[in-house]
Amino acid sequence: MQYFCSTLTMEYPPESAGRRTRMTKKKRRSTGAFNAITSCISTTLVLVLLGLIVFFVTTAHNLSRSVRENFTVQVMLSDSLGDKQTRAMQAELSREPYVRRVSYTSKDDATREQAEALGTDPAEFLGTSPIPASFELHLKADYANNDSLARYLPALTGRSEIIDVVYPRDLMDNVNHNIRQISAVLLIVAVLLTFVSFSLINNTMRLNIYARRFTIHTMKMVGARRSFIRRPFMARAFWIGAISALLADGLLAGGIILLLDWDPGLTGLIDLIVWGATMGSVAVCGILLTVICAFFSVNKHLRMNTAQVFVS
Repeated sequence: MQYFCSTLTMEYPPESAGRRTRMTKKKRRSTGAFNAITSCISTTLVLVLLGLIVFFVTTAHNLSRSVRENFTVQVMLSDSLGDKQTRAMQAELSREPYVRRVSYTSKDDATREQAEALGTDPAEFLGTSPIPASFELHLKADYANNDSLARYLPALTGRSEIIDVVYPRDLMDNVNHNIRQISAVLLIVAVLLTFVSFSLINNTMRLNIYARRFTIHTMKMVGARRSFIRRPFMARAFWIGAISALLADGLLAGGIILLLDWDPGLTGLIDLIVWGATMGSVAVCGILLTVICAFFSVNKHLRMNTAQVFVS
């Protein structure tokens, strides 16, 4: 008996149990760190996709506004209109709700521009220039359509000091029709990609918590409150979301800066609203989605009994 006990002592010395415990803890820590890193990487990639969606949607909105604001209405003026009346009319038109800016072209400037375009001065063989002075009304984007202009322009055409009002009706209809179609397609694609992004983040958090389902069940068996069990998982999800959002915002910001360096003309489209919407949506979604997904995933495991934990 003494020999048997001494043999057991020699084969399994007391310090071996502590060593195995330390190795197990070290393995768990390394596994947890690896899971956190992989969760951050996968969440970052999904948030980059989500940020790209917001970036393209907001940039496309600015592009459509820019295209609409390029439409102008030409108001041809009578030669009998004096300088004082011209300035008064310009101030009046500037206050109209559909007008963004009013530019004035005098009769002499219009004649000179036409002569440069045609290569000859019409006043040389007509005796006087047939080209009148005009106002160019730069429209606001929301009013750059035929329905809105049909409400406001008849008041101009009925005035005696105005010869004619000209604007590209057919082109305006075609452009607005194409913008509506492109916006509808872009919206559908954005909704689908957003749904995919949410699903990927949800699956990432579920897999992360699934790997620790036995820990959740053990804590529940020893009488820990649900809020106490959820707390570390919620904190872990928060930091995963925050770190992933920072990484995603950094990647998106670097990509936008490179894009602006490549084509500085895009500065007018990529304004502060685009920057704020892209970076802000990534930060908010990165934190909220990971925390919410972790909350529901932990609750799912808390509702499981012992048999369900081992079967799942």
